[in-house]
Amino acid sequence: MSEGGSGGPPDRDGLRAALAGLTTRGRSFLAAGMAAAVCSFLLGQPDLLRVGLLLAALPLVCVLVLHRTRYRVAGSRTLSPARVPAAAESRVRLRMENVSRLPTGVLMLQDRVPYVLGPRPRFILDRVEAGGRREVSYRVRSDLRGRYPLGPLQLRLSDPFGMCELTRSFSTCDTLTVVPRVEPLPPVRLTGEAAGYGEGRQRSLALAGEDDVIPRGYRHGDDLRRVHWRSTARYGELMVRREEQPQKARCTILLDTRETAHPGSGPDSAFEWAVTGAASSAVHLLERGFSVRLLTDTGTSVPGPDGAGGFGGFGGGTESADAAGLVLDTLAVVEQSEEEGLSAAYDVLRGSNEGLLVAFFGDLDEQQAAVAGRMRQRCGAAVAFVLDGDAFTRRPGGIRFSPGQVPVADRLRLLRQAGWTALPVTPGDALADLWRAGAGPQRPAEADAAETMAGGRP
Repeated sequence: MSEGGSGGPPDRDGLRAALAGLTTRGRSFLAAGMAAAVCSFLLGQPDLLRVGLLLAALPLVCVLVLHRTRYRVAGSRTLSPARVPAAAESRVRLRMENVSRLPTGVLMLQDRVPYVLGPRPRFILDRVEAGGRREVSYRVRSDLRGRYPLGPLQLRLSDPFGMCELTRSFSTCDTLTVVPRVEPLPPVRLTGEAAGYGEGRQRSLALAGEDDVIPRGYRHGDDLRRVHWRSTARYGELMVRREEQPQKARCTILLDTRETAHPGSGPDSAFEWAVTGAASSAVHLLERGFSVRLLTDTGTSVPGPDGAGGFGGFGGGTESADAAGLVLDTLAVVEQSEEEGLSAAYDVLRGSNEGLLVAFFGDLDEQQAAVAGRMRQRCGAAVAFVLDGDAFTRRPGGIRFSPGQVPVADRLRLLRQAGWTALPVTPGDALADLWRAGAGPQRPAEADAAETMAGGRP
C-alpha cells in the first residue's frame, strides 16, 4: 500500500506543468522582470535591466528547483484495518518521505475518498528536511457496506518564496471493504437441526470410517487390504470398499435479493436487514462447525472450491475464519437483482439434498411462495425470516408494492404449511431474538454438547 515518487530525470511535460504551477506572486515577479527589461532598453538604463533579470529569474529558479523536488518525494498509505463492519471506523495513515538532498517547502496533502466516507482530508506539512519523514492520519467511517477506493494521494509542493505550487498525484489506490454488521446469535439448535456431526441425511466420502457396501475402482495408493474381491470378480477390474467419514453438518443460507421483494433503500431498509441477517447467520454457523454455503435468488453460490458454489469443507479455526471472510466480502458488494422469482435458486437446491436451510425472504406472491415451499422438500430443516416491506417503509396498512403481493400473515401461513419454520420480521426486531424463536422449545446447544460428552445421545 505504498505510493512511490522518487527516481527519474525531469521531462519536458513535467517542466511545462511546473511552469503552469506559478502562483500569482510568481507570475507577478515574472511580469515585473520582463517589464523592467523592456523599460531598460527603452530608457537606456542598464541597472534597470539587472533588476528585471533578477525579478524574472527568481520564479524560474523556483520552478526548476520545485520541478526536481517532485521526483524526490515518496508516500505510502496504510489502512488499519482494511476490512471493517458497517458504522465502524478505520484509521488511514499517510507517510511522506523526502528522499532528496534538498529540503522541501510547505507541503499540502490531500487524499481522495468517496463522499460516503466523510470529507476529503487535507494536511499542511512544514518544511521537511532532507531524508526526513512525516506521518499524518485520519479516520473514515461508512454506514453503507461496499468497497471504497482510497486515493490517489495528491501532494502539493510549494517553494519557500511562494512563487510556484506543483500538484502531484500518485498512482496507487487502496480499497476499504465495509462488510455487513455481524450480530452475535445465541447458541441454540434450530428446529430440525441434527446434533453431533450434522444432518443424518448428509454424508461425505473420506479415507477412514465405517465400510460401505458400494465399491469403487482401485486407485493408486489404496490399501490392498481394502480390495473387495467379489466385486473385482464381477467387474473384471480391481475394486475396493468405499469408506465414509462421520456426518458433517451442512447449511445453505438463501438471501432473497430481488428488487421487487425489498422496497426502499438505505441502512435501515429491509434489504440491509436481510443482508445483516445472512452475514450473522453464516458467521455463527461457521463457528459451530457447519459447512456453509451462501445462495441468492440469482443462483449465485459462495463459496465453492470448484467455482460452482459447492460446499466448502470448513470445520472451524483458520479455515472457518477464511470462509467467513469470503462470505462477508461477498455480502459487502451484493446488490439487489432484477430477478422476478426464486426459480434459479430452486434449480440449485434441486440438484442436491440440503441439510439446514436458512432463508431471508422479502415480499412473496402466491407463485413464489409455492416455489419456496418446494425448496423445503430438498432439505432436512428450514427456517425462514420473512420481512414485512410495508412496515420497513412505514407505509399505511393495506398498501402493497405489487398487485400480486401476499400479506405477511398469508406468506407465513403458506410457508408453514410447506414445512418451514417461518418468522415475521418488522423494524426494530433483534435477530438474536428471532434466532432463539426459530429454535422452538428445543434445548440450547450447550445442553446437547454436555449430554454427548457424558455419553448420552440428544
